[in-house]
Amino acid sequence: MADTEKLDLQPKKKGLTRRQKRGLSRGVQYVVFVAAVIAFAVAADWGRLKNQFAQADIAERMFPDVITLALKNTVLYTVTGFAVGLALGMLIALMRLSSVGPYRWLAGIYIEIFRGLPALLIFIFIGVAVPLAFPGTEIIGGTYGKVALALGLVAAAYMAETIRAGIQAVPKGQMEAARSLGFSPARAMVSIIIPQAFRIILPPLTNELVLLFKDSSLVLFLGVTLEERELSKYGRDLASQTANSTPILVAGLCYLLITIPLGLVVRRMEAKAQEAVK
Repeated sequence: MADTEKLDLQPKKKGLTRRQKRGLSRGVQYVVFVAAVIAFAVAADWGRLKNQFAQADIAERMFPDVITLALKNTVLYTVTGFAVGLALGMLIALMRLSSVGPYRWLAGIYIEIFRGLPALLIFIFIGVAVPLAFPGTEIIGGTYGKVALALGLVAAAYMAETIRAGIQAVPKGQMEAARSLGFSPARAMVSIIIPQAFRIILPPLTNELVLLFKDSSLVLFLGVTLEERELSKYGRDLASQTANSTPILVAGLCYLLITIPLGLVVRRMEAKAQEAVK
């Protein structure tokens, strides 16, 4: 009996608390990450990487053309493609919300097709199939027009769904209030609903712009001239001429000059939107 009382009086051993377990798990993850970085740094042949990707003389030869020509064309292709995609996406979104059945069906078919096809096939279709189907016809703007159309067709499928979701996110009472003030359905949609929807969908639309910057590299499949080259084509051509990959690295850094600031803008807008909801 005395032995039993002694056992009961002994303090029971406690395991780690949930907070301690989380801290231990986090510490292990940091250790693994640091170990992986150190292993990579030790195993990599930095000399060969520098010779292949970081030749200063080759990089210097790329300026200012990499900015004044390649980056300028990349921005131009992306902005025009975004404009076409936004206009077409708005039309398809409204068709998707229409009470007319054929409009909804056509919009749904378009979205499913162009959202499912790789962007590469769309570029090939614009560059090869359209001239074969309509001999003697030229897309306005030449290569710039073709790229804007190809990027716009791809982007419109995604933008349409984004815009539709934004319109549906606007409270229905907004439309009812506008109608009670004498607005027609079309005028209420243009003046009241769509501006509010764009405030909601601005972050994902900006994110779509970032994606289009990368998709603009597919312009090479349209057969561009030297003056129409964008960053990827420009970098690949110089890499072939110099037998070195430094131009590709410089082209990649130029992409980051655009995409990183845009990404920061998207995150900032998302944070503001969340604050507004709170």
